[in-house]
This record gives sequence, structure tokens and C-alpha cells, in this order.
Amino acid sequence: MARDECKALLDALNKTTACYHHLVLTVGGSADSQNLREELQKTRQKAQELAVTTCARLTVALRDRGLGVEERAEFERLWVAFSGCLDLLEADMRRALELSAAFSLHAPRRPLVRTGVAGGTAGVAARALSARSLQHEAERDFDVADLHQLERDILQVGEMIHNMEMRVNVPRWTVQARQAAGAELLSSVGPSSAGGMSVQERAGLCDWSKALAATVFSAVLLAAVALAVCVAKLS
Repeated sequence: MARDECKALLDALNKTTACYHHLVLTVGGSADSQNLREELQKTRQKAQELAVTTCARLTVALRDRGLGVEERAEFERLWVAFSGCLDLLEADMRRALELSAAFSLHAPRRPLVRTGVAGGTAGVAARALSARSLQHEAERDFDVADLHQLERDILQVGEMIHNMEMRVNVPRWTVQARQAAGAELLSSVGPSSAGGMSVQERAGLCDWSKALAATVFSAVLLAAVALAVCVAKLS
């Protein structure tokens, strides 16, 4: 049950980290806005909560001396996958910090046209500018506060990675994968995509295609030679 729980937590963390990665890629683009920054903040907080819970569950499991060999090997694989996920999360958080600092939400906006209109409309314009200024102030406060919080979150994730290495010693190069390298790619090109043919059948089909191509090329070459001879006789 503990293993299934850790797998479910790790799966949720992977999805949240992937979502955060895609959101970070839009910072500074045409879709950037305060709504995006707020969504980044919520996704980052959710990823951190999942990371803390997953780390606690895996640490307790791996420090249990009563684990069997197969169970320990499975938890070690989950631990390595969790470590890689944290590394990606920390890298994306650092990238978000750089982009958010470079593309600030409270860039100054000034009117391009001054009509010089005065009178009754001046009060309306003043109230509109005042409301806009309040909105910019709110954006500025959120932007600055989120950058400071993001810096603290990066330190927290880095500290978590360091504590993981100190509490549980699971070198990544000692953990054996359950599948061979490239198994996902090979599984995607399975019998359904190959029409259910075996390797020998596909090889035979390839040889037949080569023979057909050679035959067609020979026929075209003979036709060209015959045409050249006819042209020579007619001339």
C-alpha cells in the first residue's frame, strides 16, 4: 500500500511539474499577465506540497530495515525518479525567477496622445487614471512579493535535495531500470503500427521493395537506351 501511495504521489508531482514547466515557457510572451503569474504561484506551491509529502513517504520507506530486496529496489527506483523531478522543478523555478525579473508586470504605461481637453471630462479622466494607478500598484506589489517568495522557494527546494542526499544514500548509478533503454520508443512501434508483422516478415518486405525498385530502374534505363537508338537512326 505504501508503494502504491508513493507511486500516486510521484505521478501527481510529475504532472504538476510538467504543467509548471509549460507555464514558465510563456513568461515574457504575448500571453503573459498577472493571471499567468498567479497560476505560476499556485502551481509552484502545489508542486512543493507534493514534493514534501512524497519525500517524507519515500524516506520512511527506504529507512525501513525490514524491506525485502524487491521492494527496496522498487522504492529506490521511485526515489531516483523523485530526485530527477525535483532537479527539473528547481531548474524551472530558477528560469521563472530570471524571466519574471526581466519581464516585469508593472512596466510604465504612458498615454501617447494628449488632446488637451479640459472641463467636465477632466474629473472623469483623473478618476480613470487613479483607478489605473491603483491597479498598477496592486500588480507591482504582487510582482515584487512573488519574486521574493520565489527566491525563498528555490532555497527550500535546494535544501530539500540536500537533505535527501544526507538522509537516504541511494546513488543513481546503482539503481537498475526495469526496462531497457528506448523501451518506450520500441513499444510505440509495436504490432499495431507494423500491421502485426514479425521482424523476419518486415525484412522480407524490405528486400522485396528493393528488388521491385531495381526492376523498375532497369526497365526505365532500357527504355531510355532504346529511345536513344531510335533517335540516332532517324537522324
